[in-house]
Amino acid sequence: MNHEVLAIRHVHFEDLGSLERVLGERGRPVRYLDVGFARIEAPNPVMPSLMVILGGPISAYDDDGYPTIAPLVAMIEKRIAAGLPTLGICLGAQLIARVLGARVYPSGQTEIGWTPLTLTEAGKESPLRHLDAAHTSMLHWHGDTFDLPQGAVHLASTPACQNQAFAWGKHVLGLQCHPEIRTDRFEPWLIGNAGEIAGHGIDVRELRADTAKHGPKLEVAACNMFGEWLDQLATKS
Repeated sequence: MNHEVLAIRHVHFEDLGSLERVLGERGRPVRYLDVGFARIEAPNPVMPSLMVILGGPISAYDDDGYPTIAPLVAMIEKRIAAGLPTLGICLGAQLIARVLGARVYPSGQTEIGWTPLTLTEAGKESPLRHLDAAHTSMLHWHGDTFDLPQGAVHLASTPACQNQAFAWGKHVLGLQCHPEIRTDRFEPWLIGNAGEIAGHGIDVRELRADTAKHGPKLEVAACNMFGEWLDQLATKS
């Protein structure tokens, strides 16, 4: 294993965001694998010190429509089987849930916008305590959801989505929400998702204003959460 962090990126604007600052401060280089531009099978999934599977507008169960899903699932399987640090955000969390045997499926409603997380007792005792509603709101952008994997610890929910975050073992964290968002890089999200925003009758001006209001606090909270999670990994390794 090396010190490198491998980030699987499906669309260019859904990157590590504010979390990349934490890695930079710790001297941990990030290598992005851009789905569709690079061969998914190319990296050895057990080599990086951390693997992060980022979000995207496809479904974790649409293997027929998107042939990149099956090899990515295989990578995650090897990574988790080896007991190595793995973080999934949005689609990434759904893929991890699938690998762990949970059902991933359409939720019946689309959750787009800012809603605070409600933490479970386990969540309040975890690094997610920094993301509690007392500290910050949270950005959400998904139409699919997943059942809690067997053996996972439920960490957070919202009224629209029961399973917003979970931990599995000591090294796996799944986040259905988007703590990584950066306020100064949010406009590409609005441009890239213009059709979906309009299709759901969402006022793009309100979404932009909410991000300007809540984003800066989330950036601080997310960096604190991620840093504490990395620290815990270091003590458990």
